[in-house]
Amino acid sequence: MKVFILYAHPEPNASFQGALLKKGVETLESEGHEVIVSDLYKMGFNPVASAEDFTTRRFPDRLQYDREQKFAVENNELPNDVKAELEKIFWCDLFIVQFPLYWFSTPAILKGWFDRVFVNSVVYGAGKRYETGGLKGRKAMVVTSCGAYSEMFEPDGMMGDINVALWHLHNGTLFYTGFEVLPPFVAYSPVFGGQDACDNYLDDYARRLTNIDTTTPMKFHPLSDFGADFKLKPEVTPTSAGHSR
Repeated sequence: MKVFILYAHPEPNASFQGALLKKGVETLESEGHEVIVSDLYKMGFNPVASAEDFTTRRFPDRLQYDREQKFAVENNELPNDVKAELEKIFWCDLFIVQFPLYWFSTPAILKGWFDRVFVNSVVYGAGKRYETGGLKGRKAMVVTSCGAYSEMFEPDGMMGDINVALWHLHNGTLFYTGFEVLPPFVAYSPVFGGQDACDNYLDDYARRLTNIDTTTPMKFHPLSDFGADFKLKPEVTPTSAGHSR
């Protein structure tokens, strides 16, 4: 299996996230998988979606970023750094998105990667969304860590269900573009738990990756579950973290 790890953490040396990345690469390679990593901070990846991404413009008077992306694709004028990342995402069978949880979301550099690399008409748009997304046939998994304790991210916890917190990524980004989304790997408060807690999480992550081929994807509603009013059909029972009656 070909695995692409998209990694965003600002500390290049001693960090739990760095140890988690190393453990992940070592485990996957020991299982015979091919692995490539985009370390966004190390790469100095530009996260800012702007007019500078386009050498020629379809609409020069007002920037419509998604439509200019489509125009750039048609004219083979995407920025080189975007092309390079697109090649990685289409190369892989499994896409791992690894980051520390910042304000219930990703570091800005990672959000900007999605803004620039998930290109209109390539991974979404032109009839590509959800089960018809441009990245269908691949799996994706979020790997993250946070300062909160696990009890705080339970459905009745102070922070709410972790799958609700990650809904924007799971459903709005990964499933929307066609991925089968695997359950996230979350390390809760590893630093506050001490070295033993960190070591336990590293071992848990290795076990998770060892069994990645047999991991059951999360449940999301396909387009066929929705009616012409864009709502779940009356006979469909909500089963995802973001849907309810």
